[in-house]
Amino acid sequence: MPRRARLDAPGTLHHVIVRGIEKRRIVNDIADRKNFIQRLGELSVDTKTGIYAWALMTNHAHILLRSSEMGLSGFMRRLLTGYAVSYNRRHRRWGHLFQNRYKSIVCDEDTYFTELVRYIHLNPLRAKLVKSMAQLDRYRWSGHGVLVDQVKHEWQDRDYVLRWFGKKEGDAKKAYRNYVIKGIDQGRRPELVGGGLIRSMGGWSAVKAMRRAGDRDLSDDRILGSGEFVEQIIKEAEATIKYQLPVKGSDDKIKKLIGKICKSNKVSMQELKAGSRRKEVSEVRSRIAIELVKKYGIALAEVARQLGVTTPAISKILKRAN
Repeated sequence: MPRRARLDAPGTLHHVIVRGIEKRRIVNDIADRKNFIQRLGELSVDTKTGIYAWALMTNHAHILLRSSEMGLSGFMRRLLTGYAVSYNRRHRRWGHLFQNRYKSIVCDEDTYFTELVRYIHLNPLRAKLVKSMAQLDRYRWSGHGVLVDQVKHEWQDRDYVLRWFGKKEGDAKKAYRNYVIKGIDQGRRPELVGGGLIRSMGGWSAVKAMRRAGDRDLSDDRILGSGEFVEQIIKEAEATIKYQLPVKGSDDKIKKLIGKICKSNKVSMQELKAGSRRKEVSEVRSRIAIELVKKYGIALAEVARQLGVTTPAISKILKRAN
């Protein structure tokens, strides 16, 4: 069943979480890590996507970014597809490397920006990839070392983050590092990556207190922020969302859309779903796939099912369209 569309107006702050399929590794060695980080950096510069915090773990990665005109989906598609192809070629493997759908959470910047920077950059310490703050300062596979000036990555927007902690660089670095240290004892923060109302209200205790008081607040599992912020983001995104196919009855709507495009191009749906490679049929199939994914936010696997082809075939169509 198609999932809901992402909320992705240019300039939106996102916490993105990428996981390996079946919790498998996404990096095997230093060469893989360098490859992933190089692609992230080059793509951020090329697309003018702001990268504020990141942590490359063994089987997943966190990125705090601000989407550009390209949008989050285009950025992530180029990053993950390019890396997966090179990873598979290097390790002589086939099939998916990442879970089909990365997790993206729209964030209330005023409330959560510094907390998310700290949470993401403490990941290597929580996972015991490093043993101390001194080691985290020099750790090459997260953005923390960049902020404390021990690691160099010109593409990371270091200045923007440090301005949250002070006007002078030296004071800001010290304040940022102390802030990170204070977060160590907090452990894991499920309210920063969890779902729905729990995340929006800041944890179960806040939700229970609100319910005891008889209050209700708007929530959305794609958004990290108060009910007011959730409402604001949804309203701002309505220009895009109104074109999305709703989950209820969407299967029929997809079929009607496919039928309409087939009819206007004089191609039968039977021939389309039979996998015909006739030029006219292939062109219609490509047009439908691109429209369903890019305009309506339908998952690749669902598009493949509707068109009678494989998910990799849909992926290839989208790559050719970029």
